[in-house]
Amino acid sequence: MSVLLDTQCWLWMQAEPERFSRAALNVIEDPGTELWFSAASAWEIAIKYALGKLPLPVPPPEYVPSRMARAGTTGLPIVHDHAVRVATLPPHHHDPFDRLLVAQCQAERLRLLTADRHFAPYEVEIIWAV
Repeated sequence: MSVLLDTQCWLWMQAEPERFSRAALNVIEDPGTELWFSAASAWEIAIKYALGKLPLPVPPPEYVPSRMARAGTTGLPIVHDHAVRVATLPPHHHDPFDRLLVAQCQAERLRLLTADRHFAPYEVEIIWAV
């Protein structure tokens, strides 16, 4: 199974794994699950850190790659198909990072692990984190 972690869930994996439901932890811990982490989420983390809205023990250029390696997550780059696919999505939610995650899931046929109910109306398979 290939699963894209939304930004919040990826951060929970690093610092608060107890927030996940047992079912979500089973997916995350399954050796057959390939965990993906979008460049859009790394960008969101960098922006929130720079604005003082996301405290981290070290700056994002060190934090993100080291935690990706530790958690065994594979980086998902943003490609043109992902970016332009956002234009085809219905306006259920206006967060540009979240919309890009939906577009990536659709383009790459990934499931999305999230706790954010704003994703529910989109045509993407969701694994609920809580």
